[in-house]
Amino acid sequence: MQADTLLTGGCVITMDPSRRVIEDGAVAVANGVIVAIGTAATLREQIEAAAVIDVTGHVVFPGLVDVHAHAGHGLIKTMGMHRENRWEAICGEVYTRVSPPEFWHAEGRLAALERLRFGVTTGVSLLGGGDTIMRSDHPEYAAAHCRGVVEVGTRSVVAVGPTRAPHPITYADWKDGTQRHYPVTFEQQFDTSKAVAADWHGTHSGRINIAMLYPVLRDEHERDMAPADYAAACEQARAVRAFAREKGLVFTQDGHWRGSIRRADALGLLGPDALLSHCIDLHDDEIMLMARTDTKIAHNPSANASISGRCPAIEMLEIGACVALGSDATAPDRSGDMFRHMQQAMHYHRRHFRDADVLPIGKVLEMCTIDGARALGMEKGIGSLEMGKAADIVTLDLARAHLQPGNMPVHRLVCFANGNDVTNVMVGGEMVLRDGRATRLDEATVLNEAAEQENLMIDRMGARQDLQLPSDFWGHPGGQS
Repeated sequence: MQADTLLTGGCVITMDPSRRVIEDGAVAVANGVIVAIGTAATLREQIEAAAVIDVTGHVVFPGLVDVHAHAGHGLIKTMGMHRENRWEAICGEVYTRVSPPEFWHAEGRLAALERLRFGVTTGVSLLGGGDTIMRSDHPEYAAAHCRGVVEVGTRSVVAVGPTRAPHPITYADWKDGTQRHYPVTFEQQFDTSKAVAADWHGTHSGRINIAMLYPVLRDEHERDMAPADYAAACEQARAVRAFAREKGLVFTQDGHWRGSIRRADALGLLGPDALLSHCIDLHDDEIMLMARTDTKIAHNPSANASISGRCPAIEMLEIGACVALGSDATAPDRSGDMFRHMQQAMHYHRRHFRDADVLPIGKVLEMCTIDGARALGMEKGIGSLEMGKAADIVTLDLARAHLQPGNMPVHRLVCFANGNDVTNVMVGGEMVLRDGRATRLDEATVLNEAAEQENLMIDRMGARQDLQLPSDFWGHPGGQS
């Protein structure tokens, strides 16, 4: 059999239905898909490959899937995090008035490069703060982000949609160094989202897909919004959801808790093509609703929401719901390193149940491979190493002090590895990370462009003070009162 590439000699963790682990295994790739998997000895005899890559001493596994993160946050990171609500206010200002297309291109490349180097081949990126503000006043911002991701070579599911009622909302653009403000209606945001879906969904060999988003409606919104505004928000949510169904797009929402699943069900938002994030402090009937409707859950164990409340991921898994892992990155205290979030997930639920056997190692790996793919409706193409699936393949070097002895490789991968141990990443059969370096673009250029756009953003907001250490930075172990 002819192949383009043969990866040989590594321990292959397939995540196939039998969950095969093949010591001294091999994977053959042709025309972007996996054409053979087996032992190295067998495939060396059966496969004639244009390129043979010896990955002895490495773990070979499917590209990781991150089902919840935010575009834009990568250039904000820790700014203003020590001042009450300041970080969220910065995000809102940046995503409406201080982010030209160049910002979204630079941040898109930076975030995709981070994912690539961490072995995350597919990730969801909400185009802004999904529960606060989206950059959906014009399609050029999403286009700039998508171009950045394509240049790096990973896969992205870009979520875009209107902001929560009431409207209009004031946005701004920058032309020739001058800021121009203008009102934006729900209709304009919805039209923008439709245009982004038409232009980008399923493009670039499936590397870019679009999801639709409408912010969560919770008890406080029904209580505090003017009745007409709340009614408008309900109708807007239904309209966005109907469009997602019509076009076969994932519908996602950021920030469900304490009764909002009931409200989403009443609005007709649930279903197998819906992906709801956080899902903390759910009522028993909401847990059952998620399983009965096959609505998918993006569990973010490292997020602040998982401190404010608890996601009953174990209870939902036990009744058959699909729970996948998200990073909720980038944020003031976390990156897109899914190894960190796998480890956090295990500790989070084991501490709750006081049981070190809760959430087995293999299950948490499923949550950011095959279950992540299922949460995005992509399990037929990615999420496991199987013949006919896209060749999204990662190798990780076990020849590191913290990963030795190199026995029990699945345990080493989940419990000890971090994203910086990744050596090679293949997406759709193309080696986009080789020996720890991106192949499609110059990494230094990405970093320099990101720094330039961040400095412009800070100056436009006059926000240099938000980079300073607060007076209580050293000490005060009790936190904020």
